[in-house]
Amino acid sequence: MSRPAVLSLALLVLLGCSRDAHAPAQPRAVEARGDLAADERATIELFDRVAPSVVHITNLALRRGFLDLNAVEVPQGTGSGFIWDERGYVVTNFHVLQGAQAARVRLVDQSEWDARLVGGEPDKDLLVLKIDAPPEKLRPIAVGTSASLKVGQKVFAIGNPFGLDNTLTTGVISALGREIRSVGGRAIQDVIQTDAAINPGNSGGPLLDSAGRVIGVNTAIYSPAGTGTYIGIGFAVPVDIVNRIVPQLIREGRVTRPGLGVTLAADTVARRWGVEGALVVTVAEGSGAARAGMRPTLRDEEGYVLGDVIVAIEGQRVRRADDVSLILEKHKVGDTVTVTVRRGDETEDLAVRLQAVR
Repeated sequence: MSRPAVLSLALLVLLGCSRDAHAPAQPRAVEARGDLAADERATIELFDRVAPSVVHITNLALRRGFLDLNAVEVPQGTGSGFIWDERGYVVTNFHVLQGAQAARVRLVDQSEWDARLVGGEPDKDLLVLKIDAPPEKLRPIAVGTSASLKVGQKVFAIGNPFGLDNTLTTGVISALGREIRSVGGRAIQDVIQTDAAINPGNSGGPLLDSAGRVIGVNTAIYSPAGTGTYIGIGFAVPVDIVNRIVPQLIREGRVTRPGLGVTLAADTVARRWGVEGALVVTVAEGSGAARAGMRPTLRDEEGYVLGDVIVAIEGQRVRRADDVSLILEKHKVGDTVTVTVRRGDETEDLAVRLQAVR
């Protein structure tokens, strides 16, 4: 027998001899834990109170059977949402149901309800659904404000990451005033950045403050090279935007924005002409901009004659085309705003009455 084998055998013999065959083998006594910490109790209470307001949303596509050609619903993605009011309106992200042909909403009691599309706003990545659940099954979420948020305050996210229902993650507000691109291609400003874990399936769910009020809609994560991997940076559309957009979607099914009545050149085109600001390409006949005397870009035999360049609105500087809509969305249709334009080497202030733009 080899030396290693002899040593192994000796070790087994020693272990066997050291075991007391008559000693009782019982589970260890459980130590009393004591009371939960105050912040733990607060988090548990928050989850118990808000979780019934959060829903699981399934994006469905219709597929034809191979043999009978009957249409069947096939899940093609999931996300989260929350109950807006007792009438059954549900808020989520536009991208959660982008391309869907049908949708189904599952409540916390696991009952499932077919959902109808009420309206969507891709430029803010928001969408509203309607379910016909009885009022006793609906727990509307409490709505807070995003105007007074502070970096460092606690936040909580409840959603369905990877299809796992009623998942709670916690963190803090990491930064405020971020800007992200919506699925509609426009900028969303004043976005909330958080380190509360947000993963695929969390989209459309609520970001909450420590009072259990929704302060944002979880929308996106920063992920290296588009891998979808969570690295501690998530973004939420602020609730002050949500609270402005959702009632419009419920009333009209779409959002009506205030506008000048102009089309603007893409920033890449404006920069090619050495323009800093928003270059006016066309001015709609009869619009507020036309009545104020705003000039479009024209083309003559010698080439293009550049129109007015919007450099400020109500004293707020305009550096790019997106700035125009971002400034105007803080106003209402019918308001008159001062638009500062540059014409050659001169600037002029125009009083423009805002009109409805769909």
